[in-house]
Amino acid sequence: MSHPVQEVLVGRGEREFVPAMKSPGGASDGPAVALQGLHKSFGAQVILDGIDLTVKRGETLAMLGRSGTGKSVLLKLIVGLQKPDSGSILVYDREIDCLDLEPLNEIRKQMGFLFQSAALYDSLTVEQNVAFPLQRHSKMTESELANRVKELLASVGMERELKKMPSDISGGMQKRVGLARALALKPGVLLLDEPTAGLDPITSNEIDELILKLQEEHHMASIVVTHDLQSAKTIADRIALLHEGKVLIEGAFEDLEKSDNKFVSEFMKRDS
Repeated sequence: MSHPVQEVLVGRGEREFVPAMKSPGGASDGPAVALQGLHKSFGAQVILDGIDLTVKRGETLAMLGRSGTGKSVLLKLIVGLQKPDSGSILVYDREIDCLDLEPLNEIRKQMGFLFQSAALYDSLTVEQNVAFPLQRHSKMTESELANRVKELLASVGMERELKKMPSDISGGMQKRVGLARALALKPGVLLLDEPTAGLDPITSNEIDELILKLQEEHHMASIVVTHDLQSAKTIADRIALLHEGKVLIEGAFEDLEKSDNKFVSEFMKRDS
């Protein structure tokens, strides 16, 4: 399929040309997430220096970059765990960075977040971990809740482990449970922070296949932060490479591979 071309600034006076995404057909088809002129610093350290990105409904965007380039910070800004210094963050056309806690929490219910460590509650069983957001944010009966939890765990291949504690299951299994919990409230936006970090290659491939399956079933807008080039190639519709606080290049995996920008070329050729 051919695509129109968009121009992306990749350095001082240097530009990369990569395929652009089609414009949405109307307001109802607008981007699920839109970042405009986003800046974030911690003291004198500039982390994000004018980020402009959009993620369409049903699209998976992978965020690549060296450690410390602000990829995880970007996710925390989108979910409202941190505030930008300037710029705007729109989720379903609603600017979230200026919202009070109550309306922000309503928007957060539309976003699922898989933390890098899965962040399961150690004192709760697998079943209780997945039930937690449903107990807090839904009016399900006990029977409905139990059925929903079993359904979620079945969707990630963990229906037989529901009574186990997080310490009794592997890292890959914990990621699966974390995904089930992230999907509990049927979010339209899924944020994944290093979903394959610390996993062996076989388990990493299983997690990638699971993400693809869930994306096909739920048609969410997904933003995946990863250092794993193979994972990004497998799951992403589009990739954005962060460097020195900016989006250096964005496009399909093949576009980044073909780039003659020195940093992009070195990054894509490194062992992963």
